[in-house]
Amino acid sequence: MADKVVSQAGIKSPNPVRVMVVDDSAFMRFAITQQLNADPDLQVVGTASNGKEALLLIPQMKPDVITLDVEMPHLDGLSTLREIMKNFPRPVIMFSSLTKEGAAETIQALMLGAVDFIAKPDNRLDIRSEMGDIAVKIKQAAKAKVKSTTAIASRKLPSDSSKSNKPEKPVRPYRKNTPVILIGSSTGGPGALNEIIPALPANLSSPVMIVQHMPSGFTRSLAERLNSISPLKVKEAEPGDQLMVGQILLAPGGFHMILDDNEQVVLNQKPTVHGVRPSVDVTLNSVIQRFGKNVVAVILTGMGSDGTLGAKILHSAGGHVIAEHESTCVVWGMPRSVVEAGAASEILPRPQIAKAIEAAIRDMVIN
Repeated sequence: MADKVVSQAGIKSPNPVRVMVVDDSAFMRFAITQQLNADPDLQVVGTASNGKEALLLIPQMKPDVITLDVEMPHLDGLSTLREIMKNFPRPVIMFSSLTKEGAAETIQALMLGAVDFIAKPDNRLDIRSEMGDIAVKIKQAAKAKVKSTTAIASRKLPSDSSKSNKPEKPVRPYRKNTPVILIGSSTGGPGALNEIIPALPANLSSPVMIVQHMPSGFTRSLAERLNSISPLKVKEAEPGDQLMVGQILLAPGGFHMILDDNEQVVLNQKPTVHGVRPSVDVTLNSVIQRFGKNVVAVILTGMGSDGTLGAKILHSAGGHVIAEHESTCVVWGMPRSVVEAGAASEILPRPQIAKAIEAAIRDMVIN
């Protein structure tokens, strides 16, 4: 049977966030439970050692947030997540190993509807220090709007062999005065990108840059995932990369991405901005310095206000800013900040954004 934990540490708030911990390691279940129950705003209402147990307990325990291990016996994390999103949609945070395979599975989990993830420490002694932000992430996740996964998000990652058999996607230099597109996202962003990027056409006439809040080690898998489903080439940005038509550059986790005087990519690890690195504002401000108003900025779902400062500058200069509508955001934080600042040219639900990008490019070229 699954472990059922209802113990409390100290005085709990009247309405603590109810958490279920799902992990095949008894040590991890115990350690996570201790860590969470030490917070007065959180209460672990149940634990399970595998996905099958979790699916039986969810209707009974009614957790607000679930932490879910990726690798488990009987029913693995991704299969469990699919069932949760189908039958009991609610915020899920994945626990992921820091391996290449773990990163790929984590990205697929985010596409399937997981709100966020936490890298599982390799050393048990590092559990407290490495998971210091778990309570914060759970509280943030509790505020997220979670819907059933769309069909496109449930596609499996292609195998290495299928990727190697595909022809290289053509890219070419962009023409002078061609608009540049910058997409910024955070919590819920991988799912949003999973819908928007494949909807951009192969003949899109503008280069694209993406800044997704994500730590190092995971953005390469995100780029590979998006590349596998997009008519455009998607790659994790590297120093010296140039903006190209037919190509999307994704800022690598842990690095700010800017453009130098030759419009080539420069990566740096300067201090975080808005508590994040990469920062949307850092990249957007750099792009505006190079291209002025000839920029289309898209601010998608996410916590906080990253991107608002750059959006205000761009909007004032006559550029185009698209903010995702609250109805499709997992977290209406970053777009809301842009809207409240009066910097949004359009406020659109996710399914309309790709076409809006194309229309904005056409208008800029005509004008």
